[in-house]
Amino acid sequence: MTVFSLALGRSAGRIILHGIAVYFFLFAPRARRASRAYLRRVLGRQPTARDRFRQVMAFATTIHDRVYLLNDRFELFDITVEGEEWMRQQVHEGGGAFLVGAHLGSFEVTRAIGRRQPDLKVAMVAYEANARKINAMIAAINPGLAEETVPMGSAEAMLKVQGLLDEGAFVGMLGDRTPGGEATLSVPFLGEAARFPLGPMRLAALLRRPVILMLGVYRGGNRYRVVFEQIADFSQVRRPEREAAIRQAVMQYAGRLESYCREYPYNWFNFYDFWAIN
Repeated sequence: MTVFSLALGRSAGRIILHGIAVYFFLFAPRARRASRAYLRRVLGRQPTARDRFRQVMAFATTIHDRVYLLNDRFELFDITVEGEEWMRQQVHEGGGAFLVGAHLGSFEVTRAIGRRQPDLKVAMVAYEANARKINAMIAAINPGLAEETVPMGSAEAMLKVQGLLDEGAFVGMLGDRTPGGEATLSVPFLGEAARFPLGPMRLAALLRRPVILMLGVYRGGNRYRVVFEQIADFSQVRRPEREAAIRQAVMQYAGRLESYCREYPYNWFNFYDFWAIN
């Protein structure tokens, strides 16, 4: 798909993409059940087959568009950015910050914003297994692209993250999924309690940095909307207040994520029972 899409263009690649989306729509029963449960919550009604296929197709599109974004083909897309000037100010001030995303829309389009700004360095933090998958995906699509991906789970990784922040880099994480065994907080989400990991906010609190929500939602066609919003700032939080501030930040994150889910319901790409498992 990478070779075909780069050679013949995005429109031709999307012809095959529709076939791939139909296959998974028909033959992925577990994902289909999870999709139906999520869409019922976010739409407030029983989802139709068209609703469910639209979600699958949005997911397929964002994955396909990685081929072009990782090869700096930004001219193919209509990308609007909200909060970019504020991000520039953060870069000017230095000190670094955490960018916390979600499995909502395209994470790659948000990292693409960083690559088109020569003074904005963005590194990705992921659990070791996910870091390997990310690096393998990038190598398959663009072997010449060097991306900074830090596998978490060791003291060395913590020092690496702190070093990146001290250099003024932005460190990206995903805040809506945990591999298991990590502390979580149960918060209301789309009408029912769901568990969100505390790890990303605890790391930001430990390193005393601001936390910025970053999302790149797919709006159909070739259009994306990238949003940067500050949701917490741990730089002045004292140790006795830290745990309460962490919990407040997780609730703020979940609340903003719910708002964007309701605005862009087909951009949610957690294809499992988020409320029962997470």
